[in-house]
Order: sequence, then C-alpha cells, then structure tokens
Amino acid sequence: MSEERFGEFVLVRRHEQGHVAELVLDRPKAMNAVSTEMARSVAGACAALGEDRDVRVVVLTSTHERAFCVGADLKERNSFSDGDLLRQRPVTRGAYTGVLELPVPTVAAVHGFALGGGFELALACDVIVADRTAVVGLPEVSVGVIPGGGGTQLLPRRVGAARAAELIFSARRVEAVEARELGLVDQLVEDGRDREEALALAGRIAGNSPVGLRAAKRALRLGQGLDLRAGLEVEDAAWRTTAFSGDRAEGVAAFNERRAPQWPGE
Repeated sequence: MSEERFGEFVLVRRHEQGHVAELVLDRPKAMNAVSTEMARSVAGACAALGEDRDVRVVVLTSTHERAFCVGADLKERNSFSDGDLLRQRPVTRGAYTGVLELPVPTVAAVHGFALGGGFELALACDVIVADRTAVVGLPEVSVGVIPGGGGTQLLPRRVGAARAAELIFSARRVEAVEARELGLVDQLVEDGRDREEALALAGRIAGNSPVGLRAAKRALRLGQGLDLRAGLEVEDAAWRTTAFSGDRAEGVAAFNERRAPQWPGE
C-alpha cells in the first residue's frame, strides 16, 4: 500500500491489490471539521484520483474514532468577515464537488458523527456504509445557513422531497438504525466495521470492468432528473462507450473461456 499526503489533513492510500484507493479525512484534533485548508486538500486529492486510471473505486474514510466529519469549521468561520466567507465559498464547494464528480464508484465509510458538511461528503458518494455508532444530519439552519455542500439537492434524491424537507427544516440528528430505515445510509454494519466493510464492498466492485464502471456511473449520474426518454439516450451513449471497448471483448472471452477477466481498461 502506498500513501500520499495532500496538505496536513488529507491522506490518499492506494491499495496494491484490487485497484482501490482510500481518501482519508485526517484532522483528528478537530473531528475532521472542514477548514479552508482541508477543503482545498480534499479537492486536490479528488483531482489526482480522478486522473489515475488505475483507480477503479474510491473509499472515503476517517481517522477519528468518534467522527466521520462534523462539518464546517465554525471556529475558523467565527473570525471571518463577509469578504472572507465569500472568498472561502469556491474553495469549500471544490471539496464537495470534487467527491461528487469522481468518475469512479465511491463508497463512504461512516462512524460516529457525520453532520452538516460531513454528511454532505458522504451524500456525494454513491454508497454509504455506516456502523451502529453513526449519527447523521444536516443541522445548518440551526446556525443560520443552509446545507451548502449539495445537501439540499442530494438528500431529496435519496429520500424524496418531503422527507428531505423534514430533516433539513428540523435540523435533527438521526441515529444509525433510523438512518438505515429512512435510506440516509445504505448498509448498516456492526460497531467499528464500517471501514472494513466499505473496503470489502469496494474490492468486489473493483473486480469489474473499469470501462463499465465509469460508464455506468456516468449514466446513473447524468440520467438523474431526466424524463425516461432522455435518460435512455444517456444510457445508450454510455453503452456505446463500452460496447466497442477492449473490456467488452475481454469480458465476453473470459465468460466463454470460464476464466477471470484481465481487464485492459480501455
């Protein structure tokens, strides 16, 4: 396993087996609160991972024992002028859109607190694996703002408009079991096993065609919100990028020869 640090608070681990990379939030003294520096580092790490053709799945994890991420660094923001806050905005947006726009499947491994921007980082992933210590929520209206890392758009896509409205307007925290019941997280695992189970899922995903994975994610994301006819056109375009690829030829050959495919990735 190789490691690369992006600034002080973000670490990328590239696992030697399985084409899986971890994007690690590593600001334990602040429970991974997203400061300007940390946001810039998340965006930089995502840019590097997005360009790495060897990476097939990214897992978003945390080094803090009791928190995935508690959201924006309000201590930093307490000293901001209006101008400071305005200048910070594109930097913080870059972190959330960086995760959201990764071209490969993404899995969040959540334990403890995932609140505000922390939960929005998880929502930006394709799948959320949470352990039973997880507490999630978007409490921004309780401090005078709104979810600004994608929460008002991503949450209703998961749970519907009315449920998202109730959660955002009430600013309430949701514990793990209810979060799973409401669809706020996708898999619920035993305490302390969120990273292990997320990496295991990522390993299974990464065994599939890298061309297929990227195309399927593109179709899923671009098709959201479109009417059925337009969505099927998005799907057809994505299918065409796979149908004449080396991965498609290898997949069919491996199936007929009853062997594991050796994906060319093109």
